[in-house]
Amino acid sequence: MIRFIGYLFAVGALAFFVVAGGLAIYVQNVTDDLPDYTVLANYEPPVATRLHAADGELMAEYAHQRRLYLPIQAIPDRVKAAFISAEDKNFYSHPGIDPAGILRAMATNVENLGRDRRLVGASTITQQVAKNFLLSSDQTFARKIREAVLSMRIEHAYSKNRILELYLNEIYFGHRAYGIAGAALTYFNKSVSALTVPEMAYLAGIVKGPANYDPFEDTRQAIDRRNYVIDRMAENGYLSTKEAATAKKQPLGVKFQHPGSYLPVADYFTSAVRKDIIDRYGRKALYEGGLSVRTTLDPNLQRMARAALRKGLEAYDQRQGYRGPVKTIDLGDDWGKALHAVKGLNDVPEWRLAVVLDASTSGVKIGLEPGTTAAGKADDERRTGTIRPQDMKWAYHVVSKGHRRNANSPDDVLSKGDVVYVEPEKGDDGTIRYALRQPPKVQGGLVAMDPHTGRVLALVGGFSYDQSQFNRATQAERQPGSSFKPIVYAAALDNGYSPSTLVLDAPIDVRTVSGQLWQPKNYANEQAGPATLRFGLVHSRNLMTVRLARDMGMKLVSQYAENFGVYDHLPPLLPNSLGSSETTVLRMVSAYSVFANGGRQIHPSMIDRVQDRYGRTIYKHDQRICEGCDAKDWHGQNEPKIVDKREQVLDPMTAYQITSILEGVVQRGTASHGVHMDRPVAGKTGTTNDEKDAWFVGYTPDLVTGVYIGYDQPKPMGHGATGGALAAPVFNTFMNNALKGTKPQDFHEPQGLLAMRIDRKTGMAPTPGDQNVMTEFFKPGTGPSQTYSVIGMGDGMASGAQITDVSPQAERAISSGSGGLY
Repeated sequence: MIRFIGYLFAVGALAFFVVAGGLAIYVQNVTDDLPDYTVLANYEPPVATRLHAADGELMAEYAHQRRLYLPIQAIPDRVKAAFISAEDKNFYSHPGIDPAGILRAMATNVENLGRDRRLVGASTITQQVAKNFLLSSDQTFARKIREAVLSMRIEHAYSKNRILELYLNEIYFGHRAYGIAGAALTYFNKSVSALTVPEMAYLAGIVKGPANYDPFEDTRQAIDRRNYVIDRMAENGYLSTKEAATAKKQPLGVKFQHPGSYLPVADYFTSAVRKDIIDRYGRKALYEGGLSVRTTLDPNLQRMARAALRKGLEAYDQRQGYRGPVKTIDLGDDWGKALHAVKGLNDVPEWRLAVVLDASTSGVKIGLEPGTTAAGKADDERRTGTIRPQDMKWAYHVVSKGHRRNANSPDDVLSKGDVVYVEPEKGDDGTIRYALRQPPKVQGGLVAMDPHTGRVLALVGGFSYDQSQFNRATQAERQPGSSFKPIVYAAALDNGYSPSTLVLDAPIDVRTVSGQLWQPKNYANEQAGPATLRFGLVHSRNLMTVRLARDMGMKLVSQYAENFGVYDHLPPLLPNSLGSSETTVLRMVSAYSVFANGGRQIHPSMIDRVQDRYGRTIYKHDQRICEGCDAKDWHGQNEPKIVDKREQVLDPMTAYQITSILEGVVQRGTASHGVHMDRPVAGKTGTTNDEKDAWFVGYTPDLVTGVYIGYDQPKPMGHGATGGALAAPVFNTFMNNALKGTKPQDFHEPQGLLAMRIDRKTGMAPTPGDQNVMTEFFKPGTGPSQTYSVIGMGDGMASGAQITDVSPQAERAISSGSGGLY
């Protein structure tokens, strides 16, 4: 018997060693080519790039995987406790695998046999790190062995905190959210440190299966899973019984915050920065590099700029008439759902979509678009309102298929089922009424810039980014018209001419070598005869500008235009002196900044600084050198000096002379009806042939703003649609709001500039008793002319004379439009 037992023991031992040996060989084969776990030391996951305004406000996020990497020290202990309780309660004590957990899982799976339940696993947090970082997700026995071996090696190489840090930053939470920081923002729009116990428990619970615990589609399962985690936290000593009971009574409180724009009024600005980042660092860096971009945007100025341009575009568009509803829907049993399905302009929060429920001669009853639930569906509340006849009077001019008709009452304009935009307005009695609105067809752009640094403080590229993503501030190249003229006059004043130089304002013909005739005209087709440069610019005289450009040479004008940044290359053709070559609002504002800052070249920027994922600065716009700024202590030395190495492209005296003349444009020239400010302001209007483009670019000592208005497909806007009538009022509205409450400042007058009295008409020193006098500014060594001399008299440019422009490009320039009129 003993021999038999010994025999069995021997056989059993042999079988054990055979099986053990076979398992060892199998495990060796399976784990022979395990990935190198040391790569975890250099883990750099895809991280979201974030754009911030100048004041730190979050503007936008860009990511394929919405993740913000958090070091373990920045993750609250209770958040860590929630995940440990949900996934691996023995995390801090096991060696990478949890034998006790494996036994529990095996017992559960045996118990569930035949119950059609999914097998449960016993993966530790370390095993999940091994799988997510180094292995596939194959449900095979071989993969589980490889995972277990890797886990034990990882535990040997890294601390528990490092493993938990990798886990919490890598895991997927659903809805494109990766890592605990991204999940906190996506589900609750909070930082991790602000999460409540129910919120952290929900996030810890959904890791098991994000699709199974959707807060809106599977609300009951989501709550049950959250409560399970809360119970485990209490069981493991991380919560008191009372805290757990209170937490389980709370609603989920999920409110999705999807990545994208967080400052809708700045969508055009944000899009331009996004393109800049891609151009600099590539698309992968934008969506995965975790860059932190501090932009130049001032959110308050941006809101003012958008409102000013929007109102200007609306005002012009309403004068053109009402073009019909957004669409027409069937009211049916529930008009709210049908209306909610209509896509509106999300970046025009002042407006709401509404459907006409009834229309009569006394007004229109409307149903307002229902609100949206956290799940993205229409809520159940149905609200109505009224449009009074006086609040839609502009729409009585109805335009349909190119034909205009005059309506007599609201029901002659709107019908049941029409979906329209309305804007709520509070009446004197406190009631809310609604005014009819329509998205304008005319578009425009506005840029506001600090003239001393080139920082773009506000940028609007159109009425609505949802309506059109084309950026009229940076992408639309249009003829600047007469707003280009100050550069022509600056070139003249910088090269021997003076503000009192006389130029003939009379008809002139320019004929190309092929015989094509160009006859530039002033806006009102009137001439003043001999007049000073100041008069010519203040009153935007085309004929004087052409003669002046001809006299000094267009090559000089082209050089200045390129130095100012208006063009990369400007052909030296006479029509270009009137702004017939296309450029952008951003470039024009940069050019006017040269006048405002005393003649220094400006490079516009929408980015102040870019930092990589580690906080290292990899780009900054301000390249000035600060000598002495790095001193650790003060020992009586002089204050640090900032060395400005920007190129001086214009004499500071010339810059001031131009500024003085452009102040005249606002006070008594082409902008006198559109700009009214309680401080010194300079600027110039611009209007192109047939009123296809309307411009105004102007500035105070510390703020330059340019406005452009026109159709995307150029077409006449109608007689009187000039820069002074359309663009200047937008500038005026924005600048008055932007500078409200600030102290008015005078433009800086350079030392040495001479103020002298001259005859306003002749430009010469006044005679005794002369009443038509004014003060003009002259550079040292210059002054009023001692002799009466007029450019254009007696040199082939007199009234009615013809000039031959021998450039082969001149004919193309003339046929494309002669540029500025006013």
